[in-house]
Amino acid sequence: MFSNAQSVLVIGDAMLDRYHEGSATRISPEAPVPVVHVGKSFERPGGAANVALNIAALGVKVTLISYVGDDSDATVLRNLLEARGVICRFVVAPGACTIVKLRALSHGQQMMRLDFERSFSNGSHDQLLEAFAQELPDHGTVVMSDYGKGTLARVADMIALAGDLPVLVDPKGEDFTRYAGATLLTPNEREFLLVAGAAADEATFIHKARAMRHQLRLKALLVTRSERGMTLLDAQDEATSIATRAREVFDVTGAGDTVIATLAVAIAAGWSVADAMVVANQAAGIVVSRHGTATVTASELVASTAHEGLDLPEVDVLAEVAAARAQGRRIVMTNGCFDVLHAGHVSYLARARALGDRLLVAVNSDASVRRLKGADRPFNTLEHRMAVLRALRAVDWVIGFDGSVAADGGYVDTPLDLIRRVGPDVLVKGGDYVADDVVGAHDVRERGGVVAIVPFLEGQSTTMLAERIRVGNGERA
Repeated sequence: MFSNAQSVLVIGDAMLDRYHEGSATRISPEAPVPVVHVGKSFERPGGAANVALNIAALGVKVTLISYVGDDSDATVLRNLLEARGVICRFVVAPGACTIVKLRALSHGQQMMRLDFERSFSNGSHDQLLEAFAQELPDHGTVVMSDYGKGTLARVADMIALAGDLPVLVDPKGEDFTRYAGATLLTPNEREFLLVAGAAADEATFIHKARAMRHQLRLKALLVTRSERGMTLLDAQDEATSIATRAREVFDVTGAGDTVIATLAVAIAAGWSVADAMVVANQAAGIVVSRHGTATVTASELVASTAHEGLDLPEVDVLAEVAAARAQGRRIVMTNGCFDVLHAGHVSYLARARALGDRLLVAVNSDASVRRLKGADRPFNTLEHRMAVLRALRAVDWVIGFDGSVAADGGYVDTPLDLIRRVGPDVLVKGGDYVADDVVGAHDVRERGGVVAIVPFLEGQSTTMLAERIRVGNGERA
């Protein structure tokens, strides 16, 4: 899913989450507290370490920079991370200990938490900054995970060092000015309102978010809003809100880590922030349905987005096309409006797929259909048309397109630009086309591909179907 993603550098407060789990069936005679009879103990990376673990689980190379103590807990944390593919660049803080959070659990319920930590805020942080500067050239995206423990005490210097690299920050505290100049800030709603002030309604909330984005010179601001989903303010000040994807919520621990990790991976793969938000929301919905800090894999995300009928961004579809081609698969491509899917379409797409191993279908946008078919079309939106096509067994990928730049600099409702980006082995058109007249034929043949004409079933067309419906409605009137 993210096969073309550049490596990600994570810097922040890493922790070791330690769990003791067992039954609690009696009250202590020493004090009115439950007694947990420990049956098992286990450890998991937490904080910035959990962010790095989530990135590694998505199949992307990741390096973690963080303060630790000179202790056995740092060794445990390193071993847990390296076993999952995370490259650790720990900096030992003199006189400090590795942050450990010890939880007692019974029947999935947290009974108590004990925190072992000392702030890393003191000192010059020169060694940490040096490690950060050394790692930057080898990474394409930076994540700063701030849990307020001191690793990011000089976060402004780090943002400046990152230069033009995308910098995503999961903030902490009441002073967000220290994150000025970052690419994307991802506070949760409580953190955002603590800094921005109360918002009586949605319009006020959006106004405050827009003001914060400008004040901090962010390219985007994403506020995670628990059961209300997420709200994004992009570089054009457009506000986009999406609903949460969770079906059942068992544990929200680490959900914010999963969100920023998935955002970082998607952006590192070339996705837009808006597209990255959709898949990060999907990832969060998966992890909150599990107990404790959890991760999600790329294959789980692919299955989940397909089940939910969500579209992959073009850049990710093209990456999957490239991966399939690298495996020797023959790529077939066709295009059309597919406004009202009927038996003719289904037969045509099945025959097109039979000409190769994978079929990509390009679908005209709503605006493009209106330009081609008239103001009363399409009958179905692009989102709905793509969802129906995606459900067909013959179809592997679906991409929407709005048109291409013509040779004279004008605009035409054809997928020529997309055909050139895909580079199909077989380009298919239906009906009475002549192969030489098919848009993109020259480009495909120049690459060694072929152009095929597959006739539609006689008597099957959206126009004929629409006319029959109109006549039928008139007769009933």
